[in-house]
Amino acid sequence: MATILERNKDMKPKKKTMQEHAQDALYREVWEDVNNEKTQQFLKKYSKHMIIAVIAVMILTVGIQIGIRSHRAAKIATAETYELAMRTADTNALTNLAHNNSGATADLALFQAYILNNKIETLEELEKNAKTPEFRDLAKIHLVGIRGDKMSADEVEKYLGDLDTKSSPFYYTACLTIAQKHLSDGNHDKANKWLDKIINDVDAPATIKAEAQTLR
Repeated sequence: MATILERNKDMKPKKKTMQEHAQDALYREVWEDVNNEKTQQFLKKYSKHMIIAVIAVMILTVGIQIGIRSHRAAKIATAETYELAMRTADTNALTNLAHNNSGATADLALFQAYILNNKIETLEELEKNAKTPEFRDLAKIHLVGIRGDKMSADEVEKYLGDLDTKSSPFYYTACLTIAQKHLSDGNHDKANKWLDKIINDVDAPATIKAEAQTLR
């Protein structure tokens, strides 16, 4: 029986002749020529599309960079304008800032304008056109404080209906305000319903819960 070494010895590849090496070289040369020709044909056929794609990528990249820089510059300019308006107590500048911006920045500027000019019209504009629910609710709380004497308890309850959710940062303040209005109208049953909501809520702030327990 032949040993493993003998079998492996028999399986060794034979040396190529000079003619076979020449044929291999010819095949490689032909293959490279064919590949080069195909590559050239491909580039020639799709070069325009490739150039357009490269340009598009460059434009997109540059556009993103410009957009980021412009956005950052705009934010910085807004902050500087807001700071200057606050330092100079310029309510017109704050109002313009509110009209030319979006989100909480606009709402904050308009609320600060109200704090400075104390005009109910500014507060009404914020309540009507607020970009964020938080500042809308803040405006409503302030407006109830101004108009509350001319409103019935049911009207106050309806007006503050948007705040009757824990997603509003003024939820507990609204509950207490409604309860106080019902008490001023002499309706203790309705008032106690709102006071109990606060007293039985483990998340209610201690100061507001204490006030509710006093009124209860």
